[in-house]
Amino acid sequence: MSETLPQFLFEHAKTSPNKIALRERNYGIWQAISWKQYAEHVKYFSLGLVSLGLKPEETIAIIGDNRPEWVISELAAQSAGAKSIGIYQDSVVSEMVYIFNHADVSFIVVEDQEQVDKIIEMRPELKNVRKVIYYDPKGLRNYKEDFLLFFPDVEELGRAYEKENPGWFEKKLAEGKSSDLAILSTTSGTTGNPKLAMLTHKSMISMGHNLMSVDPLVATDEFVSFLPLAWIGEQMMCMSCGLQIGYTVNFPEEPETVQHDIREIGPKVMFSPPRIWENFVSQVQVKIEDSTRLKKGMYNWAMGVGYQMADTRFHKKSPSAWLKFIYFLADWTVFKEIKDHLGLRHLKRAYTGGAALGPDVFRFFHAMGVNLKQIYGQTEINGIAVVHRDGDIKFQSVGVPIPETEVKIAENGEILMKSPALMEGYYRNPEATAETLIDGWLHSGDAGYQDETGHLIVIDRAKDVMTLHDGTKFSPQFIENKLKFSQYIKEAVVFGGDWPFVTAFVNIDFANVGKWAENNQIAYTTYTDLAQKPPVYQLVRKFVETANAELPSAARIKRFVLLHKELDADDAELTRTRKVRRKLVAQRYEDIINGLYSENPHVDIETVITYQDGRTAKLQTRLAIENLETT
Repeated sequence: MSETLPQFLFEHAKTSPNKIALRERNYGIWQAISWKQYAEHVKYFSLGLVSLGLKPEETIAIIGDNRPEWVISELAAQSAGAKSIGIYQDSVVSEMVYIFNHADVSFIVVEDQEQVDKIIEMRPELKNVRKVIYYDPKGLRNYKEDFLLFFPDVEELGRAYEKENPGWFEKKLAEGKSSDLAILSTTSGTTGNPKLAMLTHKSMISMGHNLMSVDPLVATDEFVSFLPLAWIGEQMMCMSCGLQIGYTVNFPEEPETVQHDIREIGPKVMFSPPRIWENFVSQVQVKIEDSTRLKKGMYNWAMGVGYQMADTRFHKKSPSAWLKFIYFLADWTVFKEIKDHLGLRHLKRAYTGGAALGPDVFRFFHAMGVNLKQIYGQTEINGIAVVHRDGDIKFQSVGVPIPETEVKIAENGEILMKSPALMEGYYRNPEATAETLIDGWLHSGDAGYQDETGHLIVIDRAKDVMTLHDGTKFSPQFIENKLKFSQYIKEAVVFGGDWPFVTAFVNIDFANVGKWAENNQIAYTTYTDLAQKPPVYQLVRKFVETANAELPSAARIKRFVLLHKELDADDAELTRTRKVRRKLVAQRYEDIINGLYSENPHVDIETVITYQDGRTAKLQTRLAIENLETT
């Protein structure tokens, strides 16, 4: 019985050596790697690391796009009794230095020249890093640093090591225990430096086993791995579930080709954070807007039928024969084509997690027949503790606990969770561990409640729940998700609570609003210029008014501003999974918030912009403030 992730890999290599384990698209052609080949790469890369001095207590870091070398590196470290940590490619240098030093990283595996250059820049600040191993050699031929190694060369070192130490790898692999640390996973916390959750093989395997017992997949199924493998959600599907079930994991050629590659593969399961599903909705809305009157009419008719069918199923009623018939027509004429274009046609089920998904987006996909389900969990519990069951979807809830998982609500309304998938604690951070793990229960920091059927309803982060001026509690996230259903709104941040009424920052979707402006012959130069155009304010105002119409009067947005720049993870305004760091945003844009709560029709701001070459410039601009009737 396999106890570790690498042991599952070598079991598949033994029982299904020629079955395709991994597939990568390269120059437009899908290159396959069998389970046997996968296991050989892991074995020799692991032995190569050991020959270079990797010890069981050490950590390797991995940075790069989703590639076979990424998962090979992770499993190679684990095979040697060590652990890995994935780092987001777009992490800023200061954050990377903190993680490398805090996690005691001794080897770094990177994809290409861009990442090598970053490491060379920060090299003097790194305490324990001995070697940097790259797997895309383009542009690196003339680099002479003695700490640089090419990935295949490390595998050759492994082959040489095996000749001198025959049987060493197999013995070490067999010694692996479920209690061994498998990975350190960065939390997408909304404050400060990321904490590193310690996840064992047991915790990862138990989560995968319990999710698959609810939503079974089989070895012939396909999965496309396109979200960062540093994210616990991708680890969930690619490693925890993929290595147990043995389905094929596919890696797209480039981030720009993801949708084309998904369409070619036709995956049976997808797991993405809300921003991916929101982008899909936005794509459809924009394309329909540009289509002929006939196509618009067909689409609107089909969506009406789809919403009728979705609501019938949400209420667990049986659709009438007539509804089944017209839904068949809507699916045949409209939905199948849209799903095929998005690469969703063959999905058995799809998951969303990492943040709340708005009910409007949920209804949209169920109207088209996509079995989209909300999951709830955190990095600290291996990504998932709660999920919707097939045929039991409540879009205001996140579902019910998976097997072996307990959920309860504390007296203060905080969600507490317990399961075998729980982390061991935070790496080298006993204070944070003691605050989060109490008597075996994970204190989530989220506020919520369970309804009469056991479904968990998550309101928001406990610290973010607003108390409105009439005394009612309300979630800013709920309002923000309503706004983001518009194809023209990319991000929104709502303020209320301590203030006398509700206001909002809005980020326009530059591509979609830009296209709208061109169609309406509105000239613009930059993001800032476009965002401050009066017609753009009127465009966004319509969607704010639509959202307001469905909100209680005390929660309606009274004033809003279109921000002069996009909120950005590189500026620490968003987490890597695009959750707003609300406290930081409130501090950074205090002048704009004060303007929203004044009677002024505008606010003047001065911002320092840093260019890629390090030069800075001051940007002075005037932001208009839009007033709305909220009664």
